[in-house]
Amino acid sequence: MTFKQMFTSTIGKKLVMGLTGLFLISFLIIHVGINATIFADLFNPDENGQMFNKAAHFMGSTVLIRILEVGLMAGILLHIIQGYLITLQNQKARSTGYAVDMGNKGSKWYSRSMGLLGTFLLLFFVIHFIHFWVPARFTQQGLDIPVNYNGVDMHDMFGLMKVTFSELWVVIVYLIGCLSLYWHLLHGFQSAFRTIGVSNNRYLLLLNTIGFGFSLLVSVLFALMPVAMYLKWIG
Repeated sequence: MTFKQMFTSTIGKKLVMGLTGLFLISFLIIHVGINATIFADLFNPDENGQMFNKAAHFMGSTVLIRILEVGLMAGILLHIIQGYLITLQNQKARSTGYAVDMGNKGSKWYSRSMGLLGTFLLLFFVIHFIHFWVPARFTQQGLDIPVNYNGVDMHDMFGLMKVTFSELWVVIVYLIGCLSLYWHLLHGFQSAFRTIGVSNNRYLLLLNTIGFGFSLLVSVLFALMPVAMYLKWIG
């Protein structure tokens, strides 16, 4: 397969989708792990986001991480573009319709709705980036008062989270985003491994089980963060 075919052929597009999907799954593991440190506040009220702020500072001030961040953005963009191209291609192929609607007997509804779920996630990501990534990297809005640990000034990302998730509409938007993420991952996890050649039924059953657990755990953890902030369980 040539480099051009990687982005133009059906197989190439699916391969790019699978590889970028696996890359983004690895990012989610890191992202949810770092963000989950906000729950340290449950066990030590005096912690007040210190662990989370330190982790966020490390991610934002380490050169290697910043370089990888560029790769992450490229991976997200490529995943989105290829996803829409595949969705349009599938819609065109089905434009004549089927004699019998197989429904969930043919495939799960979320497998047939990856384009819609991806659109919800794209809108969610834009809002999420505006709330946190843009202030942390560019505008400093909401981060004008730093916190200091061991003589080092850092952004108070924990404080920014508290302010952001004090609004109910924001919490609702994030919960919709997390629900969309769950369904998107539920199909995307096993689909990515199928694309790179995993076809043994025994392995696929294991991957489906792991994929379900991963999708549920990641989505629930992300959803609990705005809920916990809004209900003042932490902070």
